[in-house]
Amino acid sequence: MNSIFAGIVLLIVLLHSNPAFAANYVVGDASGWKFNVAGWENGKSFKTGDTLVFKYTPGAHNVVVVDKASYDACIVPGNAKTYASGNDVITLGKGPNYLICGLPQHCAFGMKIAANAA
Repeated sequence: MNSIFAGIVLLIVLLHSNPAFAANYVVGDASGWKFNVAGWENGKSFKTGDTLVFKYTPGAHNVVVVDKASYDACIVPGNAKTYASGNDVITLGKGPNYLICGLPQHCAFGMKIAANAA
């Protein structure tokens, strides 16, 4: 009897919960992580835990997680986390997430995004 009651309670809880599923976004869509991708993030509703996938030819680009000042100035700080696989998956933290290509002049040519996760 107790197991039936527990099963009913569990079923009610599951039916009334709104599971949160993280979304996956390919940065730049079909074009991938390339020059002039800045602004790709505009109009998207990112949530904490969503993932950004950066697709590019390894060696041609990279992805660097930076702070706002480094993003604005296109500077790679010495302690910045850098990805270079060509298929990098980065999970968004709550609030602003700043990402740039750290190769010389790439950020200046629009390889940067600022994704704000709710």
